[in-house]
Amino acid sequence: MRAATATIVVVLFALGEFVAADVPSSSRSREAASRVTPALTESLSAKGLHFGSPIFIRIIKESKELEVWVQAGARFKRFKTYDICTYSVDLGPKLRTGDRQGPEGFYFVTPERMNPSSQFHLSFNLGYPNAYDRAYNRTGSLLMVHGNCVSIGCYAMTDAGIEEIYTLADAALRNGQSFFRVHIFPFHLTTDNLESRCNSKWADFWSNLKEGYDWFEQHDRPPNVEVNDRLYVFGE
Repeated sequence: MRAATATIVVVLFALGEFVAADVPSSSRSREAASRVTPALTESLSAKGLHFGSPIFIRIIKESKELEVWVQAGARFKRFKTYDICTYSVDLGPKLRTGDRQGPEGFYFVTPERMNPSSQFHLSFNLGYPNAYDRAYNRTGSLLMVHGNCVSIGCYAMTDAGIEEIYTLADAALRNGQSFFRVHIFPFHLTTDNLESRCNSKWADFWSNLKEGYDWFEQHDRPPNVEVNDRLYVFGE
């Protein structure tokens, strides 16, 4: 799974400038924001956090958790963990269109990937396939985090959950965050958890993901992610 190829280095997150007007909105997203913002602001304040600060999202498949982290100074602090209503199929990455599999890896969401008029209430596009996925010829499109609690490969939330998550993301983008990262792991990538699955065909892939998982655990902020020789690499 880690066979050497011609060296390629792809920066996944080289993004341009934008202004708040570039963040799409709809009557649905504005109504949701007006309803949930007061409680979100109060809950954030209670933890020393601010509405509109940059966010980071981490998804753990096995435990069906979506964590929202909010920046406080140079580090990120976990604000809230939401239950994932459903995702499709098994642990392991998405490989091809129609396999109904939820992706695993390192993704990011720019303003144009926000969908305030989604047929699944509210949604944002994860940007699958990323550079790593393309290096392995993986196919698929429109992999989302969305509401409506139904999934054929996306990460589906309750409508109440996606309203809060979407509003936090929308506020961060409008306040100047040019993109937010979404890191998706099969399970909490502790050494013990990984060793217990050492015979999985995805063990090498998950070991590579663990490097990024550990980077965040150590620094309390998500790493910059690149792809080099068909592997994820991490740093400042």
